[in-house]
Amino acid sequence: MNNYEFWKKDLDNNPTQYPFIAKIAASQSQLFSVTGNIDYLIKAEQNLIRVNEITKYNNASYLRALARNYISQHKFKDALSLLKKAEINGENLKGTQKMLFDVNLELGNVAEAKKNLDAIKNLRDFDYLIRLSKWSDHQGNLDAAIKYMEQAKVIAESSKVKGLIQWTYTNIADFYGHAGEIEKSYNHYLKALELNPDDAYAKKGIAWIVYSYENNPEEALRILNEISKTHSSPDYHLFKAEIAQHIGDKKAKEAYTNAYKALTKNENYGDMYNAYNVELLAEDLSTIDKAFLLAKKEVDNRPTAQSYDLLAWTYYKKGDVKKALEIMQDYVVGHTFEPAVMCHLAEIYKANGQVSKAEEIKKDLLKSTFELGPVKTKEVLSI
Repeated sequence: MNNYEFWKKDLDNNPTQYPFIAKIAASQSQLFSVTGNIDYLIKAEQNLIRVNEITKYNNASYLRALARNYISQHKFKDALSLLKKAEINGENLKGTQKMLFDVNLELGNVAEAKKNLDAIKNLRDFDYLIRLSKWSDHQGNLDAAIKYMEQAKVIAESSKVKGLIQWTYTNIADFYGHAGEIEKSYNHYLKALELNPDDAYAKKGIAWIVYSYENNPEEALRILNEISKTHSSPDYHLFKAEIAQHIGDKKAKEAYTNAYKALTKNENYGDMYNAYNVELLAEDLSTIDKAFLLAKKEVDNRPTAQSYDLLAWTYYKKGDVKKALEIMQDYVVGHTFEPAVMCHLAEIYKANGQVSKAEEIKKDLLKSTFELGPVKTKEVLSI
């Protein structure tokens, strides 16, 4: 908060110094990251729009800053539009190309993303390596993703920049978890917490290990309740709801789900929680039509394999299993390898009588029980 107050005071004293507005926006973005309070992100957006209007959308640095804000809000098309302006501007073109890769991959523009990645190729550059890691993971090559993230970790550690090292530790911890290397994953979350004891993301990662690997739901809940005291991200409540379901506490599950719904009623969240909301709404026949409309919106916003999976899933839940399979075959199969998506695919194959294909996926999924967690694993076993 001190950082924010410092720049606000400077702007009050020098109202014509518009760069101070960008500094205030940066401090508000940081406050969002630390607290999870969506209002900070929206205030940062307002200040970044203001500074871009003052500079007539002709400052590449401010364009990228607003694009970064839009990425956080899942406004990927808006972010892409700004980055294209920054690309034409040409200032720090490599910085713009890096962000263009991020956004194009989020939008499912795979060929464009690959072009952006090739344009920044430099195996000694941290920013390139983390994106090459992300690309490898997107291609289903987890070993390569880990290899490149490990190379990035060496660069981050030698930089002595605390925030960069912390971010790298949590991201490599995620990858280790996906690969079933739980001890390495746990140790890297701990390393992140040594650098910043308030790192909510690292605590959530540890909570998942405690829940899914150690089968200690009570301790996982304790950790999540601690996080919730200082960090207000709605998805923590869904995690708690899943734990409640696992231990058979229906009342608690309902209470946590309602807490999630109450938070996400805030219009400032926009489309950030569409994917979670589709899954929730699709569970109940009375809200399946809402789920369907939201899934269509998500496909329009972000036409990726994951979005099409949600659309296919709503068709499946509505009883149109043929349409569900058609969408999966056209847009999902071979385009993503996420276990949650593969669960849906297996169920849709089974519903269409393609039992051997469903069984094949089921076998693979049972190798990913840590990533799936106990609730999803039980669903897989029933396929």
